[in-house]
Amino acid sequence: MSHVVIRGIPFATRLRAAKGGAKELLERDRARAQKFLAGKSHHAFVAAKGKHASSTGAGSSIDVTDSGVTYTTQVGVGSPATDYTLLIDTGSSNTWIGADLPYKPTGTSHSTGNTINVSYGSGSMSGKEYTDTVTLGPDLVIQNQGIGVASTAQGFQGVDGILGVGPADLTQGTVSNTTEVPTVTDNLYAQGTISSNSLGISYEPSSTANVSNGELTFGGTDSTKYTGTLNTVPLTTTSPASAYWGINQSVTYGTSQTILKTTAGIVDTGTTLLLLATEAYQAYQKATGAVEDPTTGLLTITSAQYAKLQSLYFHIGGVTYEFTPNAQIWPRGLNSTLGGNEGQIYLITSDLGSNVGSGLDFINGFGWIQRYYTLFDTGNKQLGLATTAYTDADTN
Repeated sequence: MSHVVIRGIPFATRLRAAKGGAKELLERDRARAQKFLAGKSHHAFVAAKGKHASSTGAGSSIDVTDSGVTYTTQVGVGSPATDYTLLIDTGSSNTWIGADLPYKPTGTSHSTGNTINVSYGSGSMSGKEYTDTVTLGPDLVIQNQGIGVASTAQGFQGVDGILGVGPADLTQGTVSNTTEVPTVTDNLYAQGTISSNSLGISYEPSSTANVSNGELTFGGTDSTKYTGTLNTVPLTTTSPASAYWGINQSVTYGTSQTILKTTAGIVDTGTTLLLLATEAYQAYQKATGAVEDPTTGLLTITSAQYAKLQSLYFHIGGVTYEFTPNAQIWPRGLNSTLGGNEGQIYLITSDLGSNVGSGLDFINGFGWIQRYYTLFDTGNKQLGLATTAYTDADTN
């Protein structure tokens, strides 16, 4: 294959729980965590097949509708293209539009005659399948991409649909007369636009809500977005973490106090906070002197305690990643989104709600991921991590 330049698209980050403050955010994170702990499907599609999906089945899946934090990007469909605002979902694989802005067929639109039905954790869509030209960016144009066009959609206010970037087997059972639908990543690879089946994610931490502060890189990594070496680690074999983007890690507070011995957990873009198993959370609370704030439910510390706060060190695949004191606090400029007090210092570490040894003892969520460059390498079944210019920045 000829040399292929890595392609990236920008996205905006939005906290879905802002209206309900930190308590709603915590509820979302913990409810999502309980589904992970129970080993639920990361995105359990339920084909309607003439019947309504049961509330039990739909509610037991894990997907973008559960997320406390979401990511949106502009995607063009057709030629000339109409731009749609789509949710990026690393845990699902169907791409569809029509939840808000209607589909505008052009000369590149072709109906397959098939129907599509997808049920999510707290939403659903049904409609017809088309193939069309999909434009993710100037150099990321996909020919004959299978897309869903919704005739009905529930649970997707403020967006037009989903850009599914998970593995193709998650589309099984969603489109009539079809085994599975190649994803946008599959087709980018098949059409020679990208050279590997992987996704890189980079963030620029921000103290402003709902801003374009991320980039999704198709087909590898963007070396301009990270510093030093990108280290890879194989996915864990420990269940239930092994069903997701699971890795093994240990965590120390400061250089010597281990609060979590080497164990399995996951890296998850849809969880907002850093969640640790109860014993590790309690050890962290004791070490920092933090108290639980009754208004937000988050740990809070004084300015004097913050001055003495030590780094957390995450030991992953033989490499140590420093999580600085500033990285451990909620952006003070966004305290209002928590329903918190101006100037108060809130910590982003919270209780996972399970004991150590469950097979999923931590979730490194958005608050953690935004400090590192992350590669979700589906083709090689591994996770890549690297420091960035923002790993030790004092943005919070």
